[in-house]
Amino acid sequence: MDDHAAPGGQALSPILPGAAGTEPAAAPDAEEAARIEAGRRLFAHECRFLRGAVSLDSLPPADLPELAFSGRSNVGKSSLINGLTGRSNLARTSNTPGRTQELNFFDLAGRLTLVDLPGYGFASAPKTEVARWTRLVEGFLRGRSVLRRVVVLVDSRHGLKVSDREMMDMLDRAAVVYQVVLTKADKITPTQLAATQEQVVAEIARRGAAHPCVIATSSQTGLGLADLRAELATLARGESAT
Repeated sequence: MDDHAAPGGQALSPILPGAAGTEPAAAPDAEEAARIEAGRRLFAHECRFLRGAVSLDSLPPADLPELAFSGRSNVGKSSLINGLTGRSNLARTSNTPGRTQELNFFDLAGRLTLVDLPGYGFASAPKTEVARWTRLVEGFLRGRSVLRRVVVLVDSRHGLKVSDREMMDMLDRAAVVYQVVLTKADKITPTQLAATQEQVVAEIARRGAAHPCVIATSSQTGLGLADLRAELATLARGESAT
């Protein structure tokens, strides 16, 4: 069942009628609260760096569901990963675009692997290096069977750029599910943010592999992080019985 984007980037939960002979379904607010709590619990667990991969041969074993973070250089990938996990330096941050030069893998509680991909669109590196990163990312996206979703980060101040659309084109061709998440939402007014969100929702509606829910976030204020944790927690391996 598809989610539908609501103002503010939250996904609306459908009202489910109670089946005959069963208890009525939980109210939407109770369902949403449960999702938020599940996301909080998951991302409160230890998240540890596994390895950085500079080639497809150096990828870690495909043991857990994987969630990759992609976006233009300096869009705030590392800051978002740090914010989601409640760490200040789990993923390196830099004001220099193109700092992430490899695929960085993080284990979240033995239930989900987070992957920080190199930024695209601009990099302070030789073109040969940028081409190598691009081939690495494309090979990873095409061949990683445990990859459950790619979070495509978009700066809310600028909206979708040509390079974002190129990334989404590649994901559409590879049939890899992706979800657009707006970053730096605290840098613009609520009216501007709503307009950007509406434009993005309208554009991705025409794309085959795009998840319909667009979440606006701010790593500085925490806006949208609880909603995003709740969304991403649905992709994780279930907790082991004890």
